[in-house]
Amino acid sequence: MNRNTIRLVVILATVSILGITITQFYWMKRVFDIKEREFNLSVNNALKMVSERLCDCEEENLPSRNPVDQMSSTYFVVSVNENIDPAYLDYYLRDELSKRNVKVDFEYGIYDCRVENMVYTKYVKQDGEAEDKIPVIPALTDAPFKRDQSYFGVHFPGKTSNLISQMGIWIFSSFVLLLVIVFFGYTLFVILKQKRLSEIQKDFINNMTHEFKTPISTISISSEVLKDPEIIKSPERLLNYASIIQNESHRLKGQVERVLQMASLEENHFGLKKEELNIHEIIKYAIDSIKLSLEEKKGAIQYGLDAEKSIIKADKLHLTNIIYNLLDNAVKYSKRIPNIRLVTRNERQGIVIGIEDNGIGIESSLQKKIFNKFFRVPTGNVHDVKGFGLGLNYVNMVAKAHKGEITVESKPGIGSRFSIYLPFS
Repeated sequence: MNRNTIRLVVILATVSILGITITQFYWMKRVFDIKEREFNLSVNNALKMVSERLCDCEEENLPSRNPVDQMSSTYFVVSVNENIDPAYLDYYLRDELSKRNVKVDFEYGIYDCRVENMVYTKYVKQDGEAEDKIPVIPALTDAPFKRDQSYFGVHFPGKTSNLISQMGIWIFSSFVLLLVIVFFGYTLFVILKQKRLSEIQKDFINNMTHEFKTPISTISISSEVLKDPEIIKSPERLLNYASIIQNESHRLKGQVERVLQMASLEENHFGLKKEELNIHEIIKYAIDSIKLSLEEKKGAIQYGLDAEKSIIKADKLHLTNIIYNLLDNAVKYSKRIPNIRLVTRNERQGIVIGIEDNGIGIESSLQKKIFNKFFRVPTGNVHDVKGFGLGLNYVNMVAKAHKGEITVESKPGIGSRFSIYLPFS
């Protein structure tokens, strides 16, 4: 599946999910509004009947208009032409609301126009439990009161939650929709991840071919030179080319081992064969191994092995590989004549190895990502340097397996400095 097809599938699927989601919430809002209107109508009818019952149903005592005013979505005010007895009001409210199946807690208060204040308040629980909650009746200062009438207010603080509880099937369908969206997102993630892995695999094979081709080519050339009978007359040349073959063979073996290790090992399962090593000897060996590549670019390496304590317990193979890796990167990622400086120092019951170069450098936003597996610094469509995107991830894993760490300081166009801290044991 090509990139455009995946993009089209993602766009269409996203639009579909968004459309379904918007439709779902639209109908949920419609259902909520309908239930709210039903609730308001039932409460209005109930409170109107309470007003009539308080007035003893005598025609001359009834208000001339609808006595119920809805002050807000949860607050209703009722006018009565008679003085209000709290006991009667309590009974009538419970009875009329119950008849209309309004099963929600409410609080009410009786308003005295003479003192312009609530003179009685009560909280009523519809489940019949003890009424221990303190009522908080909203103020009635905005209501147009008449001095010759009495008023009572009824507040439903739990109205919204009660209406939502009646929308069980809609809430369930929304939950199912949420699961579908999560599953959809996960599916897209898996598809994109598989696409990325496919691209990585293709890039990996191409880069691996190049990485293996270089040492094989060097070994082949050196072997051709050794076939010359005249080479016996120059023991120094003979030894030099034999050393090149040996070093390139070790390098090729190391690359094969690195690929196998990175394919099968995770950090927590990193096998180490620790032994006492002189880190300075390991560094010198790595420098000797990199000299051929450095000479091809007419570069130079300076080193100051200043650490007084250089004996550590570490895995010789992995330790050699990570130093060689960093030196090899310093040579490869330099558009100028490579100029490398390697130093050591003691710090925090261990040793720090610093490798500084004058290469292309790394953007600050990418410096944390360079230690991720298969990550390579983007270079557009230009791929001057081949690689697996495994080298620095391998270095980081080895450092952590030794209970150490690696850090980087870099500026684009100026160069980079990698520092590896390794404890003595």
